[in-house]
Amino acid sequence: MTAPRDAAKAYLVYDDDCPMCRTWCRGAFPDGDGDVVLVDARQGGPLMDEITAAGLDIDRGMVLKVGDTLHYGPDAIHQATLRSRRSGAVGALNRLLFRSGRVARLVYPPCREARNLVLRLLGIPFVRNLERRP
Repeated sequence: MTAPRDAAKAYLVYDDDCPMCRTWCRGAFPDGDGDVVLVDARQGGPLMDEITAAGLDIDRGMVLKVGDTLHYGPDAIHQATLRSRRSGAVGALNRLLFRSGRVARLVYPPCREARNLVLRLLGIPFVRNLERRP
């Protein structure tokens, strides 16, 4: 099953300071690949304001905005994977882990915990977007 490829762009909001998140996002969506725009959560802006207002914690999951819908965590990575056109070993692994929503829900939490461990080990601060809510 593939996501519809309409004229609307999708915006994938992730933590660019996290080496794991950055590697996955840039590997799955190299510049100019598909209809997904990568957005660094640490840069702030209206989309991050919307995500924060919705109560979505970037430190707990990526967000994919398609139209007016915010997909979060495993659903975001699953929906993004359906939009990915990446081939080769990286693409195959990505499709294996995240093409199925059910498998994505199982695999995503350990990936998130690994991300959090890597940030702690490298001394990289968390995004903490919900702590900045008005």
